[in-house]
Amino acid sequence: MADRLIIFDCDGVLVDSEPLAAEAYERVYRKHGMDGVGADIIAQCIGMKQADILVRIQELTGHRFPDHAHDDIWAETKRLFTEKLVETEGLRHFLDGLGAERCVASSSSIERINHSLEITGLLAFFGDAIFSSSMVKRGKPAPDIFLYAAERMGADPSRCAVIEDSPLGVEGAVAAGMTAIGYTGGGHTYAGHGEKLMSRGAVVACATWNAVRDELTARGFLGR
Repeated sequence: MADRLIIFDCDGVLVDSEPLAAEAYERVYRKHGMDGVGADIIAQCIGMKQADILVRIQELTGHRFPDHAHDDIWAETKRLFTEKLVETEGLRHFLDGLGAERCVASSSSIERINHSLEITGLLAFFGDAIFSSSMVKRGKPAPDIFLYAAERMGADPSRCAVIEDSPLGVEGAVAAGMTAIGYTGGGHTYAGHGEKLMSRGAVVACATWNAVRDELTARGFLGR
């Protein structure tokens, strides 16, 4: 059983993917004759799995994405990721010195998570400890993915810290009985981002990985 477990969201935390993902959605919707799906709309969907994103976009814009074209979203996203995706600033140094059990718990598909981590050279830091909302019944803000990850890793939820950039992810971590640390170092951050994460239950919001390390250490998740 893991004494302490650090759970990482993927998009916007490990990899700076959210601006690229928003661009992919905008391009694919436009390809299918639906304008008005820009970064402001996608920003309201961060932290959701794709099925929930499509529902939310329809609620916000009235655009119903055609069922037969769902694969187009990943195809465009994968192309942009392959060309441009990078890890978040300072992450590699943080992971190099991380002396704790760790895993990934993301709303993205396993294929997308693995592709993101492979092309950024981060996959070796996590091995098979990668969990997707596709493995559970409910996506974030439900706690399912976090509880599933803890169970698979042999960790008590109360001894888990979750690094999250989305309000929905923070809500899910808190609902799972875990310590949520907000991360605002991605390219999609905005004024009031940290305050919003803390309003959903994050104990702190950090803009750098050095700050994340300090918080994990102070809260007993890492040795001094």
